[in-house]
Amino acid sequence: MGGAVSAGEDNDDLIDNLKEAQYIRTEKVEHAFRAIDRGDYYLDGYRDSAYKDLAWKHGNIHLSAPCIYSEVMEALKLQPGLSFLNLGSGTGYLSTMVGLIIGPFGVNHGVELHKDVVEYAREKLDDFIKNSDSFDKFEFCEPVFVVGNCLEISTDSHQYDRIYCGAGVQKDHENYMKVLLKIGGILVMPIEDQLTQITRTGQCTWESKNILAVSFAPLVQQNRADGEKPDTVQLPPVTVRSLQDLSRIYIRRTLRNLTNEDSQGKGMVQRVPQKRKRRRCRRRRINTYVFVGNQLIPQMGESEEEEHPEEAHTEVVVEEEERDIGDIEILKQVNMLRDQIMALPLPESLKAYLLYYREK
Repeated sequence: MGGAVSAGEDNDDLIDNLKEAQYIRTEKVEHAFRAIDRGDYYLDGYRDSAYKDLAWKHGNIHLSAPCIYSEVMEALKLQPGLSFLNLGSGTGYLSTMVGLIIGPFGVNHGVELHKDVVEYAREKLDDFIKNSDSFDKFEFCEPVFVVGNCLEISTDSHQYDRIYCGAGVQKDHENYMKVLLKIGGILVMPIEDQLTQITRTGQCTWESKNILAVSFAPLVQQNRADGEKPDTVQLPPVTVRSLQDLSRIYIRRTLRNLTNEDSQGKGMVQRVPQKRKRRRCRRRRINTYVFVGNQLIPQMGESEEEEHPEEAHTEVVVEEEERDIGDIEILKQVNMLRDQIMALPLPESLKAYLLYYREK
């Protein structure tokens, strides 16, 4: 499933294409997609395919097409502080993007059938927290993943504000999914080849809206031998953050706000270096004639002109640097939050805690 937009050269290029095709429509969803490089969730040797609008699967590891994730993120209507449950959480790519929007006071849980995929998701999450330049630019709700079949969730589990299921749901499992949703909550899942948004409007009332025609592999139902009791999935508990953790959140928030205000006051912004702009020229052959004595002798020449599709020309691509910086001072891509924390008169161990033990 996918192929709705052109392939990108990198993550930002892919997001530009998704925006142009109206799959990404809101700023917060765009920021989340740009902050998480899709290529980081591919195995080594497969990254060249990361920026195509196509699903990817290797063994048990699976990523849906970017256009699907875009529609899901928009349909969930995420807000800070919401609780989110990802059924079939896979690599954790979607859960990590969700965590950037719901923030540190949200809840971010995922259930994945395959143990090796959960381990892979935890590795990718740890790599994002420790190494990604985006981590310090957001307040983050860290996903928690558990192994299990999402059709065997304990009946006494808590409900969620937002739920996404990343596998095809049969009609007889629709109500099972709806029960996990809080009143006023939104559930997005594929039913009968339609990506569907379901809003719970009351205790026993729902509103449904078809979003997109899709093709998903169906949910895996657990094999049950005669008399064998299925393995019940216990969702992670919803816990109150410790005072220590709350202090870290608010110190980082205060320093981030001060840094942003200081940069704006000085008229400085951090900007990613612009890409080279490709200008297409056409090389056309021109017949000219020169008089030599009494003879008219033809001579072949070449000239460049702008592209005209109605004429058959030889294409030449000219690389030119695009610059349009105005009067704004461009800063190097430095982690200003980190610099602020390192300048605090605190023990090194406390600074490391405030930095989430990041090394850069």
